[in-house]
Amino acid sequence: MSIVQGDGLRLRRAEPDDVDFLVELTTHEDVEPYLAASRSRDRDALLEEIERSQAEPDELGRFVVEVEQDGEWRPAGAMGFEVANRRSRIANLGNLAIHPDFRGRRLSDDAARLLQRHLLLELGFHRLQLEIYGFNERAQRHAERAGFVREGARRLAYWRHGEWVDGVLYGLVLEDLE
Repeated sequence: MSIVQGDGLRLRRAEPDDVDFLVELTTHEDVEPYLAASRSRDRDALLEEIERSQAEPDELGRFVVEVEQDGEWRPAGAMGFEVANRRSRIANLGNLAIHPDFRGRRLSDDAARLLQRHLLLELGFHRLQLEIYGFNERAQRHAERAGFVREGARRLAYWRHGEWVDGVLYGLVLEDLE
């Protein structure tokens, strides 16, 4: 089992036993509107991603964000990566979601920094990139707090919630780490 340890939180590679938590998280009314429309939300698709993450750990990662609470690790969110370009060592990040019960603690910032270091320093990626819907200002503030550099936008690129919305592009390279 792959675990990336932090201070009071950790990232653990998702296992089939996590699927109920992930379904609840990705379909939660305060989470679902902000996730990419193409992201897996149903049990079978999430199980398939988990199995692929375990079978191809350098190509795809689906992680559960856990916090230490009362001496136990409790699931608080999820995040992941997928290789975008193997030759240039680029990974796309996505699937970041913190359950509303755990918001307000900057868990997403700390978890993002843990994943960044794991991917850049341990797995040898050169560049991490992500895209956020233009209406998701909270996620954009998070990306910038976590060290990502805003690189541009895909104007009116995605049909979401009955209208065309921008995709805001962010990147981070090893040299950007503090």
